[in-house]
Amino acid sequence: MKSQAVGAELRSQFGDIDIYLFDQILRGRFDARTRVLDAGCGEGRNLIYFLQHGFTCYGVDEDATAIQLMRRTASRLAPQLPADNFVVASLDKIPHADGSMDVVLASAVLHFARDEAHWSAMVQELWRVLASNGLLFARLASNIGIESAVGPAGRVVRIPDGSERFIVDEAMLLGWTERLGGRLADPIKTTNVQQQRCMTTWCVIK
Repeated sequence: MKSQAVGAELRSQFGDIDIYLFDQILRGRFDARTRVLDAGCGEGRNLIYFLQHGFTCYGVDEDATAIQLMRRTASRLAPQLPADNFVVASLDKIPHADGSMDVVLASAVLHFARDEAHWSAMVQELWRVLASNGLLFARLASNIGIESAVGPAGRVVRIPDGSERFIVDEAMLLGWTERLGGRLADPIKTTNVQQQRCMTTWCVIK
């Protein structure tokens, strides 16, 4: 009974937050970064904590229904925020000024790129709106650990779990970190889900 109460309490505070994003909060990466853009925000699962704790939150998503739900959540948890902080937009055309965000989240969204050109355009746009010393947090599909099953990175492939994803590898992420002029906040980390898919966490400071 106690464990259920603890779980319910944590869920009320953090929602269904990406556990690796939760790790970044614990590491103090948000202590001095208060303007947070969730790129591909969906219904807002990664913004619950930030909305409840006075962060200035923004969200973009291509799904209009998801943005409507995101706005409802924001109005309930942070009624002081304007509804138009959450808008329908694509990640390669984000409607925010250069350097306007302290944190840009891109959790489980970059792997929906159509091809490498689209992936590159999205990454450059995320970086454009990020302020100096800002944090880019990305979780995305990779071939790291399942190379023999999915082949080389930089393309859309069908991974063992049956889904189609644009996949990256370590060399690609390290190369982009250098190209952007950023530095890794943490080593690149990959979770292998029983050889069915691999999800990699890429955290870069501008």
